Amino acid sequence: MTDLGDLKAALHERLQETREDLIWKLDGLSEREARLPRTATGNNLLGLLKHCLNVEAGYFGPTFGREFPTPDELVPLQVFEEDPQADWYAREDETKDGLIDLYRRVGAFADQTIEQLPLDAPGRVSWWRPDGQVVTLQRIIIHVTGDLTRHAGHADIMREQHDTAIGLRRKNSNIPQDYDWPAYVTKLTKLADRFG
Repeated sequence: MTDLGDLKAALHERLQETREDLIWKLDGLSEREARLPRTATGNNLLGLLKHCLNVEAGYFGPTFGREFPTPDELVPLQVFEEDPQADWYAREDETKDGLIDLYRRVGAFADQTIEQLPLDAPGRVSWWRPDGQVVTLQRIIIHVTGDLTRHAGHADIMREQHDTAIGLRRKNSNIPQDYDWPAYVTKLTKLADRFG
């Protein structure tokens, strides 16, 4: 863990960890399993990853006057006018491995922005309301990390619903091992039923 006295390094490390947590939730899934809608609104694990890579490319690119080297791989803003969900699913010509690779490249691009600029570097988020468009790198790192963390939580639940794969991190699940989960669920159901 990075020294918390170095704010920039600590924020950057948290962003990188969250990015890896999202990628990890796709481990071992087939193309179909990664794409399959898991909620009533169509959320799916691969779409979540695609959304997050577009978020990072936008916030750490144009916000600070930079452009991702291969912008044609991202969802352009005008596409959202035709399909507001365009970055929430993988098209037929996009693959799980291809989007994971793209996310790693977007992550390296975002990392360059963070490494090259001071935390107080000014930026402008053109798609925010006019009175809130001026930002700093620090604000954007916090904003993007919060967004990605929220989606990592979505990924946790979708993956658990799929095959009960749970855990905080690849190397530290933070979950009791050899736990009787069915008994636990029964216990909680009985407790909830008392309030029914």
